[in-house]
Amino acid sequence: MKRNHILLLTYAVLIVLMGIFSIYSSTYQKEGLFWQSVYQRQIIWAMAGLALFFMLSFSNYRDLWDWTYFLYAAAVFFLLLVAIIGATRLGAQRWLRFAWFNFQPSEFAKLIVVIFLSRYFSKKEAANTAWLPAGSGLAGRVILPFIFVAIPALFIIEQPDLGSGMMIFLFFIAMLFLTNVKLKYIFSFLIVAALPVPFLWHILRDYQKERLMVFLNPNIDPLGAGYTVIQSKIAIGSGGILGKGWLAGTQSQLHFLPESHTDFIFATFIEQWGFAGGLVLLFLYYQLIRQGFIIAANTNDYFGKSLAFGISVMLGIQVFINIAMNMGLAPVVGLPLPLMSYGGSSMVVTFISLGILVSIDRRRAV
Repeated sequence: MKRNHILLLTYAVLIVLMGIFSIYSSTYQKEGLFWQSVYQRQIIWAMAGLALFFMLSFSNYRDLWDWTYFLYAAAVFFLLLVAIIGATRLGAQRWLRFAWFNFQPSEFAKLIVVIFLSRYFSKKEAANTAWLPAGSGLAGRVILPFIFVAIPALFIIEQPDLGSGMMIFLFFIAMLFLTNVKLKYIFSFLIVAALPVPFLWHILRDYQKERLMVFLNPNIDPLGAGYTVIQSKIAIGSGGILGKGWLAGTQSQLHFLPESHTDFIFATFIEQWGFAGGLVLLFLYYQLIRQGFIIAANTNDYFGKSLAFGISVMLGIQVFINIAMNMGLAPVVGLPLPLMSYGGSSMVVTFISLGILVSIDRRRAV
């Protein structure tokens, strides 16, 4: 493997190990067989993700061009299936149950949307240097791809999973900038999209309204909707410079912090390893995402270039929003921290994404 391949894999594995130790520390004292096996399940998902990483890294990423519409149709089908027979947990219907594990189609839909947009905004011929099909106007460059993106996004929002649905729209806007769509088209779209925003408040669910209000003032409901954010900020602040040490936290160990092994694992990690540990973790994420942008910049094939850019942006947005959410700088939207939060679907999709990046780098001279 090339040096940058090894670096990308090394950063990913180190983040996974940090996540497994944090998951164990936040669950080992809880009673029940489920909690005793949480970190073991995460190890299994990590191993499965690594296997898929190596499989994708040695494959030809341009095969995704031919599979794009099939993958898109499959994503929409599984999201529709979730709406019909999906398993419900914590008031959300987001999972399909297969044997002993739960499959979350919305995680795969994020990657498939990036693949779809990468194909849409590039020519089939690898030697063609045009980002966009010739003669495409506002309808072809913005409105039509927006419709394709909106279909899976609306299915996800209806689950309800407002955070993942809005993320897909963020991917779309980012891809418009990355693929050199004219700025007048982008800003026209953003202005039109912003017009109904004041009226969207009335269609939000009650808990979503509470989360937005709590984001503005967590103390408005300290024992209800604002409880998790307050406990997360206490955990982060109590970590200090060097942290309290592994298995020595209070908010996570004494179970004051809900979802300490999933959405709020960053707060769990910082409480135990402090500001210094947080810097190390952020450095690893920075280097991981940076490798993706380096691969994109060095790739001659514009399908591969836009795909690498899209995957890097996807990972960067998820990391930024999750950490901001843990620190009270963004509303609580239920997004996992890639490679760290407990969850098989997120782990597998992230490793698949990284495998595609390596495949692009291997064949960047195509």
